[in-house]
Amino acid sequence: MPSKKTAEICYILAFPDLAAETAEPKEQIRGLKDAPYFQPVDIDVRTLGQAEVLAGGVQVSVLRQRYDNRIQMVDCRFQMEDYLSIAAIQQREVIKQALRERFVPREHLASGMFEEYVILLLTHAQPTPDQYIEKNAARLGRFIRSQREVLDQTELEMMLSSRVRYSTHDLTVVDWEGAVIIAPNGDFQSDIELLKVGNYQLLRYRMLDQSIEDLLDRINESFFINKRRPRPTRGAIRDIVQHRLEMMLDFERTEQNLLLIGDWYTAKLYTTIRDEFYLEEWKNAIRSKLDNLESIVQTIQENFALSFETLMDRLQMLGWVLLLIGYLYLYALDAGWITLK
Repeated sequence: MPSKKTAEICYILAFPDLAAETAEPKEQIRGLKDAPYFQPVDIDVRTLGQAEVLAGGVQVSVLRQRYDNRIQMVDCRFQMEDYLSIAAIQQREVIKQALRERFVPREHLASGMFEEYVILLLTHAQPTPDQYIEKNAARLGRFIRSQREVLDQTELEMMLSSRVRYSTHDLTVVDWEGAVIIAPNGDFQSDIELLKVGNYQLLRYRMLDQSIEDLLDRINESFFINKRRPRPTRGAIRDIVQHRLEMMLDFERTEQNLLLIGDWYTAKLYTTIRDEFYLEEWKNAIRSKLDNLESIVQTIQENFALSFETLMDRLQMLGWVLLLIGYLYLYALDAGWITLK
C-alpha cells in the first residue's frame, strides 16, 4: 500500500506579461546551494505579490514574479496527502486547473502560450533516494505525467534517468513535464529557481517562434496572397526589416542572459534541465528560421529596389519621348509645316 505521508507540491505557471521598463531596483534569484557567484546574467526579477488562495478546496501559497519585464512566473505551493495515489493525481489536476483559470489570461489559455511544470518536494526517501525512485517508479511516472495509466517500463526508465545529486542524501530527477526533488534538509529552492529559469527560457523561445511565424504570415499576405492590395511601400518594407531586427536582438538576449555562473552542481543541473526541455533544439530551430527570414527580407528588398529602378527607367524613357515629341513639334513649326492661326 502506498504511504499516506504528506508532501509539498510546487506548481509553476509561466505566461507572457509584457511590462514597461521601471526604475524599481532589480531583485536577485536567491537560495542557491553554495553558489555565491551564481547569477543568471541580465535577468530582471521583480516580485509582484504574495497571497494565500483557495484552489480545488486546498490552501495554496502563491508568489508572483515578473522576469525581464516579459514573462510572469507564478510559484504555487500546496500540501497533499497520499501524493502518489490516483485520487491525489485527480485532485491535483483540479487544483492546477483552478490556478490556471485564476492566473493565466484567457488569451494565453486559448492559444496555449503558457508553460506549466509540477515538482514533487520530498524530505524523506527511504532507504536511499535512488532506491526510493526505483521502488516507486510507476507511481512517480504517473505523478510526473499526470495520468492514471501505468507507463511502459522503457518510458519510465527514460523519464527517471536524468538525475543530479548534490550529496548522497540529495537527488533531483528532471523530466520535461515535471521533477522530483529529494532534500532531507528541505533545501529545495535552489533547484526550483533553476527549473523556473528553464521554463522562462522555453517560453521565450516559443514567443520568438510565434513572432517569426506571424511575420512570415504578414509577408506572405502582403506579397503573395492578396495581389489586389496596393504594392508594399518602402515604409512597409522598413517596418518588416525593423521587426526582424528586434527579433534577432531578442534572440541574442535570450541566449546571453542565461549564461550561468556558479558551482559544479548548478552547472550540471542546468545542463540537465536544458537537455530535458530541448532548449538547444529550440535555439537551433529559431536561429534557422531567423536565417531564412533574413534571406526572404533581403530578396524583398532587392526586388523592391529593382522595381523602383525599373519604374525610374520607364519615367526617364517617357520623359525622353515627350522631349522628342516637343522637339519635332518645334522643328515642324520652324520648317513651316505647321502654321499657327
